[in-house]
Amino acid sequence: MLKVGVLGAGHLGKIHLRLLNESEKYQLIGFYDPDAINAKKVSEEFGYSYFENINTLIDAVDVVDIVTPTLSHFDCAKKAIEKGRHIFIEKPITNTLEEAEKLLYLEKEFNVKGQVGHVERFNPAFTAVKDKIENPMFIETHRLAEFNPRGTDVPVVLDLMIHDIDAILSVVNSEVKNINASGVSVISNSPDIANARIEFESGCVANLTASRISLKNMRKSRFFQKDAYISVDFLEKKVEVVKMKDAPENPGDFDMILQNAEGVKKQIYFENPDIETNNAITDELETFANAIENDLVPVVSLKQGTQALKVALQIIDCFEK
Repeated sequence: MLKVGVLGAGHLGKIHLRLLNESEKYQLIGFYDPDAINAKKVSEEFGYSYFENINTLIDAVDVVDIVTPTLSHFDCAKKAIEKGRHIFIEKPITNTLEEAEKLLYLEKEFNVKGQVGHVERFNPAFTAVKDKIENPMFIETHRLAEFNPRGTDVPVVLDLMIHDIDAILSVVNSEVKNINASGVSVISNSPDIANARIEFESGCVANLTASRISLKNMRKSRFFQKDAYISVDFLEKKVEVVKMKDAPENPGDFDMILQNAEGVKKQIYFENPDIETNNAITDELETFANAIENDLVPVVSLKQGTQALKVALQIIDCFEK
């Protein structure tokens, strides 16, 4: 088992602590949180070992799980990597692109592995259809959330939209060509609503919308490609796969047939992929353990986390133009 320590015992940190404590892949050594009052409360309530010094915890483990505010990600990761520890780091990877690129350098220099917590990659609805998404040419995403003061220290792009940015980059095998975006601040000092249009060299276009002041929650993505439409509901964990193929010469009475202006006939049919119930956070943490133990590339590498951050920051830059 890999010895693991958690940095940060806030809302998400407590979830990580519980899941790591239950995992058969890890031995939870303890946690560190700069808020001593909160840390002692968590320790007393759940029985996790509280380390008063961050370096002492890092020294005692193989893997450091960083679940701290984004502004401290780089410093925490740098400390861990320079001590030869593998790191799991929550999204976004860092606060700036320069910090992320420095971590990539350190990861290679100290020969450790890192994974970024883009948890939607492990959403069972997305994993059920990811292999069916082939060369999409238009993508539309909506990620809407009811207002929650937690997370408003960063723009909605880094808080919410980055989930969809990462998912899109994982299925579009092409470089970004152009980005246009707009954002509006309603309650926070940073944008609460944002829309972005990303154009790729392949011709694919992605239209992303994110809001953290919606009246209802929604996390849906739609992928359009040659002869197929794929819809993923990340919130409800449901998928819809609609495909087309050349119509048979003698279609059945219940076959759905479409004919275009050129007279070409296509048959529409539906696929229902199996969606397996899972805990996405457990899966991302345990696949990271597997990557370490078997010397594999993590599912969401630091490089991929950096690419998602780069696009997110380019979108934010558009707000200021």
